[in-house]
Amino acid sequence: MTNKFIAVEGIARRYPKPGGGKTTIFEDLWFSMNKGEFSCIIGHSGCGKTTVLNNLAGLELPEDGVAIVDGIAIDGPSLDRAVIFQSHALLPWRSVLGNVAYAVSSRWRDWSREQVNAHAMKFIEKVGLKGSEHKKPAELSGGMKQRVGIARALSIEPKILLMDEPFSALDALTRGALQEEVRRILLETGQTAFMITHDVDEAIFLADRIVLMTNGPEAMIAEIVENPLPRDRRRIDIHKSPDYYPVRNHLMDFLVSRSKTFKDEIPVGYDKRHPPVVRPCAEPSATPGETRRKVA
Repeated sequence: MTNKFIAVEGIARRYPKPGGGKTTIFEDLWFSMNKGEFSCIIGHSGCGKTTVLNNLAGLELPEDGVAIVDGIAIDGPSLDRAVIFQSHALLPWRSVLGNVAYAVSSRWRDWSREQVNAHAMKFIEKVGLKGSEHKKPAELSGGMKQRVGIARALSIEPKILLMDEPFSALDALTRGALQEEVRRILLETGQTAFMITHDVDEAIFLADRIVLMTNGPEAMIAEIVENPLPRDRRRIDIHKSPDYYPVRNHLMDFLVSRSKTFKDEIPVGYDKRHPPVVRPCAEPSATPGETRRKVA
């Protein structure tokens, strides 16, 4: 068992075939995360990304292997793990404060109403909804609803925040603003986070590490990309970094071609238990997008 804060160790998922036998979505999957790290997982539909997230959430249990959070094997859902889904999933009869307070009171059952509401308001303010705490979901825009979902998840102070494409249904401007908010909050709180995304630029902006999965069935983790951009990056500036285009080109190259061919051209020395860690970055003399290199 690893000493990493989050560890996925040899997990597998298989589905029965109509005529008998099973289809293997993935098996013997390994990766880990440090405390306070933000990791994204990218891959084409059908590779098992959501299943990996559900295993970490305890919503599904792997057929083989184990997922571990802070030294404890996951055997079901827990308030130590909060999930933000694509849909905000708010209780329509409760206000913004009521939705967040409901989560807080579930976490700390012995708190008074005043303690619960004060704690909930702290996170409502963090997501920029102070002044809207008494509104019902029907009175909120899509972006505001997702902000409530984020506040609710963060308010229980989970060991890991799990996000299943939480910005995918939003317009570009709202999505960008929420990405900025989430990154700022996670840097402030030191929250550990794991997110599914299909958006390369979203992954580059948000993640410290990006897990690349090959196409399913029988998907594999091809490699783990370390983001070379500075942690205090701003969305409006990331394209100005000389390392932005090398890492973006590397991810696009994987999604367009290597995700399909990796299983047939597995590199010499590849080890499922220790997927290679790479760091695409510009040569010292390169202009943005001119050249790139891969450093283990």
